Amino acid sequence: MASDKQNEGKLASADENKENSSDGGLGLEILQIIKESQQQHGLRHGDYQRYRGYCSRRLRRLRKTLGFKMGNRHKFVGKKITVEMLSDSRYLLLVLMEAERAWSYAMQLKQEANTEPRKRFHLLARLRKAAKHSEKLEKLCESPRVDAKTKLEAQAYTAYLTGMVEFELQEWKRAMEAFNKCKTIYEKLASAFTEDLAVLYRQRVDEISPNIRYCAYNIGDQNAINDLMQMRLTGGGGGMMAEKLEALITQARTKQAATMSEVEWRGRTVPVKIDKARIFLLGLADNEAAIAQASNEETKEHLYETLLAECRDTIQAVREELKSEAKQRERGSEGDSGKVSNLQFLHSYLTYIKLCTLVKRNESMAHTLQAKLKEPEADESKRGPRPQDLIRLYDIILQSLAELSTLQGLEDDHTFQKEVSLKTLVYKAYRCFFIAQSYVLVKKWSEALVLYERVLKYAKEVQSKAKSLNNSLKDLPDVQELIAEVNAEKYSLQAAAILDTDETAEVPSQQQVKDNTPLCNRLDTFRLDPSLVGKQPNLVNFPPDFQPIPCKPLFFDLALNHVTFPPLDDKVEQKGKGGLTGYIKGIFGFGS
Repeated sequence: MASDKQNEGKLASADENKENSSDGGLGLEILQIIKESQQQHGLRHGDYQRYRGYCSRRLRRLRKTLGFKMGNRHKFVGKKITVEMLSDSRYLLLVLMEAERAWSYAMQLKQEANTEPRKRFHLLARLRKAAKHSEKLEKLCESPRVDAKTKLEAQAYTAYLTGMVEFELQEWKRAMEAFNKCKTIYEKLASAFTEDLAVLYRQRVDEISPNIRYCAYNIGDQNAINDLMQMRLTGGGGGMMAEKLEALITQARTKQAATMSEVEWRGRTVPVKIDKARIFLLGLADNEAAIAQASNEETKEHLYETLLAECRDTIQAVREELKSEAKQRERGSEGDSGKVSNLQFLHSYLTYIKLCTLVKRNESMAHTLQAKLKEPEADESKRGPRPQDLIRLYDIILQSLAELSTLQGLEDDHTFQKEVSLKTLVYKAYRCFFIAQSYVLVKKWSEALVLYERVLKYAKEVQSKAKSLNNSLKDLPDVQELIAEVNAEKYSLQAAAILDTDETAEVPSQQQVKDNTPLCNRLDTFRLDPSLVGKQPNLVNFPPDFQPIPCKPLFFDLALNHVTFPPLDDKVEQKGKGGLTGYIKGIFGFGS
């Protein structure tokens, strides 16, 4: 909490500089202030409650600094900020923080409304409150004391919050008008100011664009659906738009699914009666196209995960139908038990899509790791990619291909089985290549050389079998490049092995003998020791070893056991056996 308050104090002083930076009157960098505040106080992690608490504390400090208190602790006295009071830009900041506090509370309620629908009414009330505060800010900025840039930013901020209210009320036309006004103002501001501020304005325009497209679609613009799908598949439209985009695309596919009745695969036409399977198969081509057009590896990975999740859900739905079909077969006749049913063949097709997607995803990850493996390590303290990571990926690919060959309904499809075996050979060659690379790292030259020969054997086998299956090599890695790389690696391996042998013969003490003796104990012996110039040189033993020292002698009196002492009976006083009588006599002196 102490660090949060210190950060708030620094941010407040920075904001004061931004408030008074304009020369033509009172100024307030509205968008910059709210963006920095949001990023530093919770919104980087989607914590709207923390940001709302920050706004409340900021308001309390501003009121105390300006002497603009609402009564005392016993009685509330409402005050309004008027144009005549605008002697300080912090009065504008006060209204801005009130709007931000109401907006953050609305966003917090939006998160909670997923499980508690009644909170949606409170959400709309807080959004209207935020829009009301923004309108008050816009009216205050109409004063001649406020500069032109602040006026434009206040208009854009009001239009944004008004659009949010109308968007939640599903008043698409009015929401679109408000968002378009906001977008136009920010675009003009971006073209008029420095690059640092222009980046901030363009980011806000990018945030608003999905909302505008969504409103256009709901008004009736059918061309907007393609843009929305592209935004959704490339990771755009986050925040409040994400759920709406998912629902919209599912709705659009559901409408198209009504016209889809069958699918053809491996020469067999299969009817598709399950709605979930229809929706998935309709969106498959769009998902694959989006993956091919992905701009970076992170987006591509996200798209692969989305596609795999949809595929698993569809397979589960088909599996439930298969269970009910199996029960019906048990009750009825079993005349068609030898033939694979249409539903089972559809299940095999969906499993084929899932396994092929897994192979493509792991292959994409392998390409990324290969590129990083060839790059020099910038930071030695961080663990970079290793050949073992690629071996694990190719193991998963081979496991997926093994499952492909066991799909029901394709056991007698010899062309399919040959394609799978050819792909298996290709990925075995790549897996063997990276196993050889891992042996090179630990200087096991002979093992690595044998594995390189195995790679060449696999590659030549692929080339001989690929003549009859030309279409199967389109999506596979290029084997010819692998052969060229293996030949180059073989030559470098042989050279490294020869150099390693020469160094061992010349300096046996350095390579073969590991001597951990500290430098102080081997000053008369010359030996190359790189650790002496490192961070932990072995100079002396510390703490020092224990050394033996003579201990204090112990003396034993052995003669005492052989000494005979004279009798002392006559000198020892004999005690009488008087008992109680003797005791009484002794007290009164009778016995003396």
